[in-house]
Amino acid sequence: MADITSRTTEHLDYPFLLVTHMVCADQQIHSEESKALRELATQISASQRTLAEMEKILAQEENQLSLDDLAAKVSPGQQSEAMSQMLAIAYVDGFCSALERQMAEQVALIWNWPTGEVQRQLVEAGAFADTRFIGEHNQQQKPSIGARFLAGADSLLSRALVDNVAKLTGSEQKVEQIRREILLTGPEYDEAIRQCSVIADEDYKFAKSALLTALSALSNLETNIQVAIEDIKHKTSGKGQATTAKEVAKQLEDTRNALSAEIIKEMEIVRESLRAKERALNHFSITFMGKTKAGKSTLHAIVTDDGWDAIGVGKQRTTRFNRVYEWKNIRIIDTPGIGAPGGQSDEQIAKSIIDESDVICYVVTNESIQESEFAFLRLLKEKAKPLIILLNVKKNLRHSHRLEDFLKNPDKLFEMDGQSGLGGHIERIRRYAREHYANDYFDIVPVMLLAAQLSREPEHAKKKQELFQASRMQKFLGSIRLSLVDHGVIRRSQTLLGSTVGEIDKPYKWVNKQALVYEKLTETLKNEREGIQKDIRKTAKDAKDSLLKKIEMIFQEAIEAVPSFAEDHWNCNEVAMKLGWETKLKALRFEKRLKIAYEETSKKFNKEVQEVLEEIGNELQLISELGSSDFNFPEQDSNNFRDFVRIGGGILGIAGTIIALFVAAPVGIFIGIGTTVVSMMTGLFKSKDEKRREAVINISTSLKSQLNTQRQKTLQQAHREFGKYSDSVTTNINIYFEELITGLEAIATQLEEAKKKLSGTANYLNRAYAKRIIDWSTEQQETLTDKCINHTIARVERDFGRSMKIVTKSKVQRLKKSLEDIKHILQEDISFSNLESSQKKLNYHDSEPPQI
Repeated sequence: MADITSRTTEHLDYPFLLVTHMVCADQQIHSEESKALRELATQISASQRTLAEMEKILAQEENQLSLDDLAAKVSPGQQSEAMSQMLAIAYVDGFCSALERQMAEQVALIWNWPTGEVQRQLVEAGAFADTRFIGEHNQQQKPSIGARFLAGADSLLSRALVDNVAKLTGSEQKVEQIRREILLTGPEYDEAIRQCSVIADEDYKFAKSALLTALSALSNLETNIQVAIEDIKHKTSGKGQATTAKEVAKQLEDTRNALSAEIIKEMEIVRESLRAKERALNHFSITFMGKTKAGKSTLHAIVTDDGWDAIGVGKQRTTRFNRVYEWKNIRIIDTPGIGAPGGQSDEQIAKSIIDESDVICYVVTNESIQESEFAFLRLLKEKAKPLIILLNVKKNLRHSHRLEDFLKNPDKLFEMDGQSGLGGHIERIRRYAREHYANDYFDIVPVMLLAAQLSREPEHAKKKQELFQASRMQKFLGSIRLSLVDHGVIRRSQTLLGSTVGEIDKPYKWVNKQALVYEKLTETLKNEREGIQKDIRKTAKDAKDSLLKKIEMIFQEAIEAVPSFAEDHWNCNEVAMKLGWETKLKALRFEKRLKIAYEETSKKFNKEVQEVLEEIGNELQLISELGSSDFNFPEQDSNNFRDFVRIGGGILGIAGTIIALFVAAPVGIFIGIGTTVVSMMTGLFKSKDEKRREAVINISTSLKSQLNTQRQKTLQQAHREFGKYSDSVTTNINIYFEELITGLEAIATQLEEAKKKLSGTANYLNRAYAKRIIDWSTEQQETLTDKCINHTIARVERDFGRSMKIVTKSKVQRLKKSLEDIKHILQEDISFSNLESSQKKLNYHDSEPPQI
């Protein structure tokens, strides 16, 4: 078995395969990274088994060697250089993502490295220096980071990796095969790139400030809730208040833990948004999305002339990662399929790129346009992402006669009317989009991707131009060019300002929902508290009356047993009589029944108190569940919102503690039969019958008297002790409610504070975005500063992703774009007014756009 294992794993280059894992770590595979990895394998003469494992990792096959397995195989002497290699490849794109750092930390943990060692290496290499750039003038900074990680390394892999890092990130980075049809060349493109870079650099500062403020608000929320609960926990004033306060704090601690778990989720979403904005800073990004086999990878290959080896008949799930192709400052991204069976992870990977995308091209086909295909558009609208729909018209042109027919009349395939026309498909697309995307302010571009693909194949070289023109790809490429050259500036602001509002709006809505829930919980407790006290007092009275009746009945049965006992024991001595009476009481189960009476009454009272509290607990539970009605958090199966405020359970817990304080001590009955009674039975001159009658009377009288006396004492004790107990229950539950209300009010107050902070932050970004829209609409670009925003913008009313009303402080220059064009490009309902006429709608005329 050992020999088989040895043969299976021999010749594997573990450091190289760790580098391969790092290429995939951020769920994005740059086309140049993929090429460089294969070139690296050639330079180090990687074995066939190593190459096979590399392909498995890139394809994310189930039987790939895991990161843990590979890291465990790296010898201690290789570990330091292997880590340098991983970090060097992570910085190829100029940015080391959180996922890439997480992978490095995971490997360091397997190697038992000291905590913080990876961080130390990053700091030493200057990895945290500001490497952002405008345009390409300082790209020379980027290779230095990767090179520093490999300084002094002497292995063949490291030397080859240094060459590749320099090639990928240095001034040599060129893409010669970019399709000329995209026409992203010339002075207008260069100027658009320059303007986009300037805008992005300014807007990023506002986005970063806003996201850091949102993080601070959420972090403070978590801390302040903890402080509020600690204040309750340490209360010591008032009888029994310390214990009760601790019980309340314990209950609220569960609530805090649940809230904290969600706060941490929200914070991570905000952090990831910030990281996405950092990644988005240097590039204008166009992302292709859509269902599996819709044609995304073919489209990506046509536009970039890269990745043709992944295109073919019957190939599915062409990529398991976001494949990124870069050229100058543009990124073209191919994503995994949406909605594929078993493709949930693929969909998550596709979603991960949305924040840093400037334009989403959503690919559908004319074969089956169903509403489920467009449900994903809801997420795009939540991110306020502009959209282009590419309708891939499918028809098999692989047979020569079909191809000839198509080329004779390619327009026929794109006709709108008729039974096979595209008009019905386009109408369905717009109908579904209006429902899921809120509007249909977007282009729908029909193309024939197969025709464009055929134009790239050698066997159709003679008809290359004819096929490409017939595919109508040029119109789509024109839309892409328009997005960058004509609208690139506002698209950058949409990504860095406009859509960032959504990343703050989401935690704001969550915090607002919790604030409303906690306010309602507090209000309900205040309103119900008196009713609860009344119900508990009535329950206590009923329980006490029931207990007294049971005591009466038990004593009455004992009294009724006295005559027969006296008849049976009139002639006994004192010792025998005492033993006899004890035996009689045991037969009557006297003491046991008294104990049972106390226990049953206590249990019944306990149950009825619990029912009273459970009723309010259920009401509070319903209120708390309202907090989750509008949200579907990812991975929420284990953190259902109903666990947030388990008030009912908490009240029952404290009630149980209070009830346990009262321990019923059954009355120990000892009826002494004294010498007086015995002497009455020793008269010498009385007949036996007289002696019996007299003794029976005296025994009965004595025992009944003692039983009556003991009965009164027992009733008084039960009345007193149960009264004290029920008062204790009432008092402690009242204290519990007071402390609980105080705790909930404290949490609600902190939620309100966080809500205000997040609302202010969202407004801050909306105002900045509104200023950008004004400048773009008037074609008067101005450096974005707080001063210029405050000078121009009075207020912004925005239903995120759907509508936006911009109110300016005074009239501004005449708009250079019609309102319809603005809506169509921004894909939101935009309206303008100024303080002097904020209630008046503007009348726009094509011939002369008005002032605002």
